[in-house]
Amino acid sequence: MMLNSFDEWSPLKEVVVGSATNYTSHQRELSFDLFFHDNIAGDNASRSEWYYPRLTAGGRSESSPSGTVPIKQRYVDELNEDLSGIVDALTALGVTVHRPMDLDAETAEVRALAWSASVVPPLNVRDNTLIVGDEIIETPPMIRSRYFETQFLTPVFQRYFERGARWTVMPRPLMTDASFDLSYARVSSVGGPTEPIADPQPTSYDVGTEMMFDGAQVLRLGRDLVVNVSTANHMLACDWLERHLAGRFRIHRVHRISDSHIDSMVLALRPGTLLVRTPELRDKLPKKLRSWDLIVPPAPERNHFPSYDDDDLILTSPFIDLNVLSVSPETVLVNEACPELMRMLEKHGFTVVPVRHRHRRLFGGGFHCFTLDTVREGGLEDYLD
Repeated sequence: MMLNSFDEWSPLKEVVVGSATNYTSHQRELSFDLFFHDNIAGDNASRSEWYYPRLTAGGRSESSPSGTVPIKQRYVDELNEDLSGIVDALTALGVTVHRPMDLDAETAEVRALAWSASVVPPLNVRDNTLIVGDEIIETPPMIRSRYFETQFLTPVFQRYFERGARWTVMPRPLMTDASFDLSYARVSSVGGPTEPIADPQPTSYDVGTEMMFDGAQVLRLGRDLVVNVSTANHMLACDWLERHLAGRFRIHRVHRISDSHIDSMVLALRPGTLLVRTPELRDKLPKKLRSWDLIVPPAPERNHFPSYDDDDLILTSPFIDLNVLSVSPETVLVNEACPELMRMLEKHGFTVVPVRHRHRRLFGGGFHCFTLDTVREGGLEDYLD
């Protein structure tokens, strides 16, 4: 089918589901710690449960001189089982599922002019791509280890391009230490078991602050795109989007709803209905969205999550299960570990499809993060008029 995806809820016809093949470790370095800052600093205040390896002055983990934090193989095996379950659930609902290329075990590292980083597989495929209507936009990455992640989706994108889709790549950042706006991390820190972000190290390739941005920072509402901006990196990228999409889409900026992704805080389930983390978020939304109904999920229960060892690196807050995937305006994929959320959505008239996803906190994503919807039935509608 032709690429066509304008919103978050129209009947879903085709989707990409990420891959976790050869996911072996996380690498603690500047871009990684900045990206996961809110969860490292804010959601891990108790070392008894949310321990993070301490960083030395040089930015490396004391438990691993390379800064690499291994992931236990049993977690990866169970994640792959759960990914298969997501694919099966979507297929049973009549959705065509595409998969990216798997990470080859021999591809261990990505190198750029001023840095190198270990490579991770294309699991959270929502992040580095934005689909707007009939256009694929590869966004400028925020984590060095994910610099070439969209190349794993090249076969999928190529097929859509051959059917008529537009295919655009936003400018790629050099990603030296000087490229990052550190202000968010410096002013928003609430303590926790990690040091403040260290001063950046100069290189001969520094060009100053660059655009960095994820597709998951955008809430798509037909003709309107609500974009979360928390840093100067995001602001530059949003400037680019406004110029590139001028005349086709309207950009509405919201500021510091989260450190980066808006889909961890606000999701549109259908026209007129938002799933939000807290009711206070209403005041940060564009004025015309404030009249929409808000569904505020119950606080996550402790027993919704597996217990982990002190050396396991946890990347998301306990609210990760708000990250649901709408298959239609009436049908939503929800983590089966969240019966309270399922009951609340059913109370609001949704059909809930429970799907297992155990280790979402270790791998940084829920159902919305793991998927990239490429074909939905909806069009260029005006939902905010």
